[in-house]
Amino acid sequence: MDQNALPDHAMPDWEKRFRAPRVSLPEWAEDAPARSLFVSNATGTFELYAWDRTTGEQRQVTDRPNGTTDGTLSPDGEWIWWFSDTDGDEFGVWMRQPFEGGPDVRAVEGLDPAYPAGLAIGRDGTVVVGRSTDEDGSTIHVLRPGSGAPKPPVEIYRHSESAGVGDLSHDSTLLVIEHTEHGDAMHSALRVVRPDGSTVAELDDSEGGTKELGLTVLGFAPVDGDPRLLIGHQRRGRWEPMIWDPLAGTTTELDLDLPGDVAAEWYPDASALLIAHSHQARDELFRYDLASGERTRIDAPAGSVMGATARPDGTVEFLWSSAAEPPQVRSTTGSTVLDPPGMKAPRSVPVEDAWVEGPGGTVHALVQKPAGEGPFPTVFEVHGGPTHHDSDSFAGQPAAWVDHGFAVVRVNYRGSTGYGRAWTDALKHRVGLIELEDIDAVRAWAVDSGLADPDRLVLAGGSWGGYLTLLGVGTQPEVWALGLAAVPVADYVTAYHDEMEALKSMDRTLLGGTPEEVPERFEASSPLTYVDKVRAPVYISAGVNDPRCPIRQVENYVARLEARGHPHEVYRYDAGHGSLVVEERIKQIRLEIDFALRHLPKTDREGRHPLPDRPAGSPTARPE
Repeated sequence: MDQNALPDHAMPDWEKRFRAPRVSLPEWAEDAPARSLFVSNATGTFELYAWDRTTGEQRQVTDRPNGTTDGTLSPDGEWIWWFSDTDGDEFGVWMRQPFEGGPDVRAVEGLDPAYPAGLAIGRDGTVVVGRSTDEDGSTIHVLRPGSGAPKPPVEIYRHSESAGVGDLSHDSTLLVIEHTEHGDAMHSALRVVRPDGSTVAELDDSEGGTKELGLTVLGFAPVDGDPRLLIGHQRRGRWEPMIWDPLAGTTTELDLDLPGDVAAEWYPDASALLIAHSHQARDELFRYDLASGERTRIDAPAGSVMGATARPDGTVEFLWSSAAEPPQVRSTTGSTVLDPPGMKAPRSVPVEDAWVEGPGGTVHALVQKPAGEGPFPTVFEVHGGPTHHDSDSFAGQPAAWVDHGFAVVRVNYRGSTGYGRAWTDALKHRVGLIELEDIDAVRAWAVDSGLADPDRLVLAGGSWGGYLTLLGVGTQPEVWALGLAAVPVADYVTAYHDEMEALKSMDRTLLGGTPEEVPERFEASSPLTYVDKVRAPVYISAGVNDPRCPIRQVENYVARLEARGHPHEVYRYDAGHGSLVVEERIKQIRLEIDFALRHLPKTDREGRHPLPDRPAGSPTARPE
């Protein structure tokens, strides 16, 4: 039966959470704040939508089989720019469309398809495009306005290491480039140039790569004639904002006295900063007055803020959720900014915090569990990145497992963001193995505490989480009853040679060189090395157009499982690094849950806590 055809009351809650219409935080045009752009899955595929706040009219901008999420507005609000790739391969060109509607046209002629590396659009018509290709490395091109026939964009920057467009100043006289020319892809340096490419100023806290300190661009002051640049730095061991004046050569650090990572953006008149503080997997917002240094808390419930923006009238809009409560676009006025029509996502259960002593320090984990007493069959849902972290935010996949009687544990292992620079940087050279040490410490705690059934432990994750899943079932074969890996790194050497150029730079940083330079590190960190030790049944899903975890290296791993006759299933789908199609995402979750229910013991060792039936709509035929 078509699950979409089911009435709401007959549809499982876990599917409703995916199908319920959702919206992103609306972006607004700086010189036309009534014109906004947001992303929604209202049609069943995530696409871009234009919203005229004056009239209330909303219009779907893009309509592609595999969805579209990368877009922005020109400052005057006249144009919507969006990135066009092929079936999720992330390789393509920028297109644009009038805000009021009309045909899509190539936004910048003369540039071949590439991976995107930033975009900046000036009020005077200046356009700055960042690109990355295997052949050219990183390049930046500037298209200047002028009368007469359009002129081709001019290349002003090229380097073999990863780099991208940071921002363009309000008057289009300055451009900041975020680069890793020193060879450390985890710690960027900054260069401010003029539109002709001539250098104005440099800022490199890594001192050419000799120190592991990074910088990131947060944006130029949104005022004409103001050259100040808001950036993030790590000088005190965590991310904090700083103001850099590249013309005066001065930097101003802001002592905000907050314990976690701090990001910021300008208020529209540049008199204050909107501060986003992330600490222990939760977020809070502040207004920081630059003249007085006064910090004022902005009222937001406990949970996670996935984006926030200060409007010209001084109000703040933000996208908020918690593990229990679905996302909402809220305003400091107390109103809901954008409420999608149709079915509402059901609530889930809240997270509980666990703090576990691991080999490298205290590990923070987030736990969700079903009703009743443990031990429960337990899914260790491992986040991707690795420079990312799980938070107290709404997520359909963990909630689906809880609905099926599983506890879910999410571990912010070493390498995760949000716990200071030393924690994020700790995984170098023993990549994968360090993260698994932390996951194993939390696993032991979960079993010893009575939460997790030791005979029904599932290791699961996507992207880097999929990589750690395959590495974990090979290096810790006696621990895991099942492995569920989505879009994983499976054969690290082949993945390196096939992946997009920016990820090659990251891998060289993490492992200290190429596979030819440090073969022993790639071998030690590759799931393929341990494939013959795997005991647990393995489920793998992979996008055939994935540029990040390419399909060939997945097939190499699968071939080794097949040669052993090891129990496994593989699902290949026509997309890239994941899917933006709701029904495809539901299908993938359904297949994972079904695989777990078929392969795990039906009860714990005392005959308690039986697994539920297979999920509604489970296919009768197994994936290839």
